[in-house]
Amino acid sequence: MKTTMIFEVIVSTGNPPNFAPMGVIFDGKCITVRPYRITTTYKNLRETNCGVVNVTDNVLIFAQSALSDVQFPYSRANVVDSHILEDVCRWYEFVVKDVSDVESRAEFFCEIVHEGKRRDFFGFNRGKHAVIEATILATRQNLHENSFLRRELEKCSMIVEKTGGRQEREAMDFISNYVEAHT
Repeated sequence: MKTTMIFEVIVSTGNPPNFAPMGVIFDGKCITVRPYRITTTYKNLRETNCGVVNVTDNVLIFAQSALSDVQFPYSRANVVDSHILEDVCRWYEFVVKDVSDVESRAEFFCEIVHEGKRRDFFGFNRGKHAVIEATILATRQNLHENSFLRRELEKCSMIVEKTGGRQEREAMDFISNYVEAHT
């Protein structure tokens, strides 16, 4: 049985650029991008058939791109008609080779056509992981009772306070303020 590992990244598509946090699947020189059909990423991939997977350790970008319309500093991609985050460790430019579009969440099977590196990726500590989990909770708050959401966010906040730095605390504050304003 083959296990599929999902990597949390920022996918950029379209002009002007749309930056969306997303779990993607890497398989050698291929990437599977799985946006919901109602998203801007889906629409852009259908129109342009290309994009960039941005690997970053800046979890504030994950939170802000998921929960707001903040525009991040970027540069043009080298090969495809898309954009590279300025605060990126690595990036992978891709073109869509095939699409499975029968479920509410489409699958775009993509080939990597160019990649680059700006700096090392040291990984995520517990605080960074907690911010990513809190971001996912905030984007799915309509699926949870408010009491459950608040308990889970409090757990994430405690982890950030114990193990996070300035960036993680800023991201957690951003998420908490968003949830307060939308519950």
